[in-house]
Amino acid sequence: MSKKKRKAYTPEFKSEAVRLVREQSYNVSEAARNLGLSREMLSRWIRENKNSGLDVFPGKGNLFPESEELRRLREENKRLRQEREILKKAAAFFAKEST
Repeated sequence: MSKKKRKAYTPEFKSEAVRLVREQSYNVSEAARNLGLSREMLSRWIRENKNSGLDVFPGKGNLFPESEELRRLREENKRLRQEREILKKAAAFFAKEST
């Protein structure tokens, strides 16, 4: 059983699709049909464009700045928790040795 490969769209294509709906008065269903997209996908692109500023479609693998910072902070938090656990164990070990 082979996996279906997801089709990737360039940020330029997404921006142009959104522009069709916003500036050229196409309705979402009509624009999606003409571009070979699902209505839901185009609607999501329009929502993302509306909610975000300049870098709406950052590209494959790139996160929005807020998402990138959140991911980085979560990794740092995980690392700090692990370090704290190691220090707790080390402190308990040395406390036991000194008695």
